[in-house]
Amino acid sequence: MAGIANAATIGPHAKGDQVLRAQVLLDRAHFSSGEMDGAYGSNMRQAIRGFQKLHQLPLTGVVDAATWTELERDQAPVLDTYTITAQDVAGPYTPVPAGMMAKAKLPALGYASLAEALGERFHSSPDLLRRLNPGKSLTRAGTQLTVPNVAAAKPLPKASSILVDAREGTLTLLDASGMPFAQFPASTGSKHDPLPEGRWQVRGVATNPEYRYNPKLFWDAKAGDAKARIAAGPNNPVGLAWIELSKEHYGIHGTPEPGKIGKTQSHGCIRLTNWDVMAVVHSIARGAVVLLQ
Repeated sequence: MAGIANAATIGPHAKGDQVLRAQVLLDRAHFSSGEMDGAYGSNMRQAIRGFQKLHQLPLTGVVDAATWTELERDQAPVLDTYTITAQDVAGPYTPVPAGMMAKAKLPALGYASLAEALGERFHSSPDLLRRLNPGKSLTRAGTQLTVPNVAAAKPLPKASSILVDAREGTLTLLDASGMPFAQFPASTGSKHDPLPEGRWQVRGVATNPEYRYNPKLFWDAKAGDAKARIAAGPNNPVGLAWIELSKEHYGIHGTPEPGKIGKTQSHGCIRLTNWDVMAVVHSIARGAVVLLQ
């Protein structure tokens, strides 16, 4: 990953170092491809198109020479070194059961493993971290890991409005003039629970929220399920944040399964990775307009 002067165009089916380089640069430009994995997929295609639109480039959905030129204006190192701490190793880590009733018995919905925690910290799949660090333990204090340098991203400005596009599977932040400046992959409903199209507002924001499960609101609730309180934590059903909308029961929230964002359907709400939803939380305020289409 020393340079990209002779980088080839990155498009469908591409994998490897140059794809990861583009994913990191897109992430730092706030055009997220979701969980980074070093492989071109549908989320990366949408991230590229959003970045190209911002920079008035042809919307090819591939990283061509002109797109590389714009991405390369960010000259911070693409990779960084992280040393696993004793606190990292200590956790605690607890396996997370699948069923809501089983989740309700846990005092917290923390990470199931250090690999999962590190993946979220560096916006990466645990498998990518293992590939970047062959032969290294992800569970030993003092181990130096090669990781995506996501910390070099600049803070987001404040957004005036949010646009969610169900067809494209994206959530976009816009400034007061309606110009998009950040984009994130999103899961946005299903045939059972379609996205409630229209103009809504942000009513409030809760970070690290508890989740109040009501089986009557879910068409696929399991027989015998009852109302339950699900403790807070990154593996809570709504992840690390809940952005309440003026449409009752609907919101923008995180997820315990970042690898599924933009690839599976939701129960009508707008679901982002935990790190992306936290970026949105820091960029918006109560009263912000939310356009769902």
